Amino acid sequence: MGAIWDAITWVWNELCNFGGYALNNLDLVAFLILAAVTILAAIFVVRDKEVMHSAFYLALVFLCVGLFYFFLEAEFIGVIQMLVYVGAITILFAFSVMLTRRYIVTKEDESDE
Repeated sequence: MGAIWDAITWVWNELCNFGGYALNNLDLVAFLILAAVTILAAIFVVRDKEVMHSAFYLALVFLCVGLFYFFLEAEFIGVIQMLVYVGAITILFAFSVMLTRRYIVTKEDESDE
């Protein structure tokens, strides 16, 4: 029983140490959260069946990349990233999807049998 209690105490102490480290480095925590959002959005860009949803997930990826530039203290490049990619390219994708005809593929008519 003593070994289990020592292991639980060690895990608790390490979690408290990590919590203190995370509170002292909030920029690291924000960076990790932003990285997770970026990766999830990039996966949704590829996996989503709706093209319009994929375009908006791509806008989220572009926005997160722009925010990464702010973490790197390259504010001008971050603003340009947001204006050009999030603003222009995403709107171009959205308009091209909306203006394209969408044919719904269905099974052949059953009356032809």
